[in-house]
Amino acid sequence: MGILLLLLLLLLLLLACSHVPSAHGVRIIQVTADGWAESYPLSLYHALTHAGHSVVLAGTADDQSGTGWADREPRPRVKPCIYDSCSARSGPTGTDDIDYNLNWVNSYPVTCMHYGIDSIGPSVWDGRDAELAVAGVKVGSNTFRNIDRSGTVAAAAYAAGRAGIPAIAFSGASVTTRPWGEEAEPVEGHVYAQLATRLVGHVVSWGPPFLPRSIFLNVNFPEVDDECSDVENFHFVLSRIDPSPFDEGDVEWCGSRRLPLESVVLGSDGCFVAVSIADAKTRKTPHDHRQDIVVERVGDIMACLPWTESEGDYEEYYGGDVEGEYYEEYHDYD
Repeated sequence: MGILLLLLLLLLLLLACSHVPSAHGVRIIQVTADGWAESYPLSLYHALTHAGHSVVLAGTADDQSGTGWADREPRPRVKPCIYDSCSARSGPTGTDDIDYNLNWVNSYPVTCMHYGIDSIGPSVWDGRDAELAVAGVKVGSNTFRNIDRSGTVAAAAYAAGRAGIPAIAFSGASVTTRPWGEEAEPVEGHVYAQLATRLVGHVVSWGPPFLPRSIFLNVNFPEVDDECSDVENFHFVLSRIDPSPFDEGDVEWCGSRRLPLESVVLGSDGCFVAVSIADAKTRKTPHDHRQDIVVERVGDIMACLPWTESEGDYEEYYGGDVEGEYYEEYHDYD
């Protein structure tokens, strides 16, 4: 009788553990549209590395924001890289003199992504492939009306779609540009990097597949200010990229079947991070079972906006021209 009871307890323990995420490092390919020496993406690179992940950066040689799906073979540099981080006439690609995981590609973000996935990453990982792709952190937000021209979002979509690698695009509303290492790390970059690392850790903690096939997450951080400067004050909110037709419901969340737009989340009082489920082909939020799968993975770290506590409040916020109201403030950086 005692042996049977012990076996039963062990079985229950195994079942419980199978539903508990566990932290582990993964191989991550990272790209940036702002230039490989920009501080925001390098803050994220160091934060992810410190968290135990093996990160390889394949960034643009200079600022290639707003280039969308542009893709071409890298060409030899004529001028120095951004912030003089590489010399003129230094070839089509290059590597940092000290950290060989930091690389630049003289082309567009999408090109950086497929070069990173196909050759740069495997050359560092002894032939092994990337397990996750991240783009950013981008200087400036990437929401609905400018998303089609975003190189950051296109790079993540390429990874999730054509390359079949789960991906996350990160963008921050605070616009602070400076080279990494020459000055103190911007507080904005530090906050964004810590938040992004927290989300990445949660996504990968359940083990592969981290996200449904052809799905990536489009993540937009709000501005960092006096109220929103402590990482612990921020809350992730499940959102959507494009307005939802009223006859097509989203996954049921926070008492509603319509997720708030990213612009509504960013424009709300408080420190809210918009996390949208995106289809790699359309770069819009899909209306299918993949929403439910993502919620199973990340739902426990998502918060509700204060006004989503009731359907009535939600209708009031959703029914107006919410995208137009916040578009001017958040749209124009990539």
